[in-house]
Amino acid sequence: MATKLATDELDKALAALPLWQLDAARQKIHREFKFSGFSAAFGFMTRVALAAQAADHHPDWSNSYNKVSITLSTHDAGGLTAKDITLAAAIDKLAG
Repeated sequence: MATKLATDELDKALAALPLWQLDAARQKIHREFKFSGFSAAFGFMTRVALAAQAADHHPDWSNSYNKVSITLSTHDAGGLTAKDITLAAAIDKLAG
C-alpha cells in the first residue's frame, strides 16, 4: 500500500506541479484542462487512461465537451501519495 506524503514532501512535490490545486481538507489535487473541441478532449482522456492503467492508479474525472476535470488522491492511503504526484506529472506531459 502507498504511504501518504508528509506535509514537507507534498509541498516540495506540488512546487513542480504549479497548475494543480491542492484541496488540503480533502487530501486531493485537482486540475482543469481545456481543449479545442470534444475530439481533442476525448483523445487526451484516452491517453491519460492508458497512463493511469499502466500505473494502476486511476483518476476521478469528468468531461464536458472540450473540458476535462481531473482529481487525484490515493483512496486506500487516505490522501496524497507519490502515485498521485507521478500521475499528475505524466498527465501534464500528455497535456503538452
